[in-house]
Amino acid sequence: MSKRSFDDLVKLMTTLRGPGGCPWDRKQSLPSLKPYVIEESYEVVDAIDRDDRAALLEEIGDFLLQAVFITEITREEGSFDIYDSITAIHDKLVRRHPHVFGDVEADSASAVVANWEQIKKAERQSSSLVDSISPGLPSLLYAHKLYRKAASVGLEPDPERDGFAAMRDALGRLAAGADAGPVAAEAALGDLLAGAVVAARARGVDAESALRGWSGRFRDRFVRMEALAAGAGVELAATDAAGSRRLWDDAGGEA
Repeated sequence: MSKRSFDDLVKLMTTLRGPGGCPWDRKQSLPSLKPYVIEESYEVVDAIDRDDRAALLEEIGDFLLQAVFITEITREEGSFDIYDSITAIHDKLVRRHPHVFGDVEADSASAVVANWEQIKKAERQSSSLVDSISPGLPSLLYAHKLYRKAASVGLEPDPERDGFAAMRDALGRLAAGADAGPVAAEAALGDLLAGAVVAARARGVDAESALRGWSGRFRDRFVRMEALAAGAGVELAATDAAGSRRLWDDAGGEA
């Protein structure tokens, strides 16, 4: 089978959205596509986490389709097309790599990040580096980006003080403050999670991905527990806490 080109996909989407095309595709709008963009992004991440190249091949195609779909709609309305987006990202990468395409020196990844953030700030004509962080991001990812912005100006959090010690302190406050009320508990939990993000950065791990990995392991163990219960003729909904805990322990594994 011969390989298709990017232009083939763009033309296909134009046909699907055009007269005589697909009623479902023609009905879609930018707001209606938002759930699919999120879903396909997570499915790409899942394929990477599972180290499944066959799945990744398929999911990358689905992910790419969303970009082509969105820009077909914007082309129809006269805003921009996919080639405008490609031009924009191409030129942005050139601008933000002056150490490659210009005369700026950057001999380390941290220097590259620092340059990148300052160039982005200038491009956006923003008064703050953190203005570019989308408030709609998941909280762990948002915190990670905040720390990355801080690190780009030399404010790298200390793994022991801002990470491990901060988490120990927050855990102590949570354990001792049962009567302190939900506001104090929420503040302590926020400090605990922020400390976890610092610890993750110090170990070269993304906290959002780490929690997602834990969630996957928990899910797999839960499914094993359900299978054990079904095999034993046990109705989980009618089982007491002790019985559920025994099945959970029997399911084993990490979670």
